[in-house]
Amino acid sequence: MQSRPLPSRRAFAGFLTAGAGLAALTACTPESSTASPEVSTATPSPSTAMASEPAAVTPAAAASSTPASPPPSSAAATGFSLTDPASPWVVVNKHRPLNPPNYVPADLVQPAVRLAVSGEASMVNSTTAAAAEKMFGAAAAEGVVMTLASGYRSYTTQIATYNGHVAGSGQAAADRASARPGFSEHQTGWAFDIADGGGACSFQPCFADQPAAIWAKANAYKYGFVVRYPWMFHDTTGYFYESWHLRYIGVDAATDMATRGISTLEEYFGLEAAPDYL
Repeated sequence: MQSRPLPSRRAFAGFLTAGAGLAALTACTPESSTASPEVSTATPSPSTAMASEPAAVTPAAAASSTPASPPPSSAAATGFSLTDPASPWVVVNKHRPLNPPNYVPADLVQPAVRLAVSGEASMVNSTTAAAAEKMFGAAAAEGVVMTLASGYRSYTTQIATYNGHVAGSGQAAADRASARPGFSEHQTGWAFDIADGGGACSFQPCFADQPAAIWAKANAYKYGFVVRYPWMFHDTTGYFYESWHLRYIGVDAATDMATRGISTLEEYFGLEAAPDYL
């Protein structure tokens, strides 16, 4: 995934203060890798991928066990599956693993953006790649340097990462430090982490104050992205604030969330909070 190891974000778990910032439990612990997996280069669009999905939903079609968010605007009325990993609306959290757990996107590509990694970690699905290229270009036009710091993470990579944490610290600590295999958005191809050109505060709470994070928080929705793990919503998402972790859901839905002030996918789609594994 990269030629040099990145600092673990989960080393910051265990403290949360207003003055010092947030030590993040995270779905994102990149590990070194030397090669990309064998993948198809087909590039189906989200609408094509969902054509045979029998149970597409809209944000208004919320889970009955929890209160639904307000009805979506007409701009976000087109529904996609919340469970199909090929769907831009798939919700992956500590209650919702991928099905199948060893899912591999059919259309992994390397986007034409500035990269801080190589191998599988430099890849995302083709729809996310196209949106990322537009977003990175817009940021650059405003003088903001943004790099892709961690993209796709295979099931095999997740197993090795998680087992390493279990062996070193035990399962309880591993669950705080690393997403279990099959429970990471990185495996879907719809998510990636960003950094700035110099690597300042990479995967650390202080990254929230870097220009790349500030710009993304204010503008990412215009290109279909949300900050998936926002500040002070860890009891809903299961992870502390990750200003670097962006998730593609499409321009309509991301804009709808931003306009209505909805912070998490769980709230937007009326899903239960997932603070811990079941």
